[in-house]
Amino acid sequence: MQRLVIFFALLWVCESVKFGQLCSGNPNNSQRTRDRHGAGNYGASRVPHGTHQGLDIRCSDGAEVLAPFDVTLHGKLIVYNNPDKAAIDEGINLRGGGLCFKLFYVRADKSTGSVRKGERIGTMLPMQSVYPGITSHVHVQMCDRSDPTPYF
Repeated sequence: MQRLVIFFALLWVCESVKFGQLCSGNPNNSQRTRDRHGAGNYGASRVPHGTHQGLDIRCSDGAEVLAPFDVTLHGKLIVYNNPDKAAIDEGINLRGGGLCFKLFYVRADKSTGSVRKGERIGTMLPMQSVYPGITSHVHVQMCDRSDPTPYF
């Protein structure tokens, strides 16, 4: 019985986590819809690369990227490792609120330590220089590649 109570308590905590503002200029975390480069929802088609494994949150090139809740930074990441996409080839690994997730197209101010909700994590990279006409966005991807949509 005690294990069941703990399980439901953890489930309740995890399901109550919601992302706060992720990008300056987008207080409601508006999502990228369809543009000439595709759609930003989880599971969207990515021909010839399968399906989209994250959720795209609108963010203007050069905007501040903010901690959506208290987080711990767990290192920078390389998104593409492709010289043609070097301008947007950065991101950061984070943990917080019982979640493990990654933010793509962000130049992090630092790669370790803690950041409080609403504090700056880094800067949105220039997507328009690589994908002209795309809706610039931060890509949010769960570490286990599950759907991040319920957290928004």
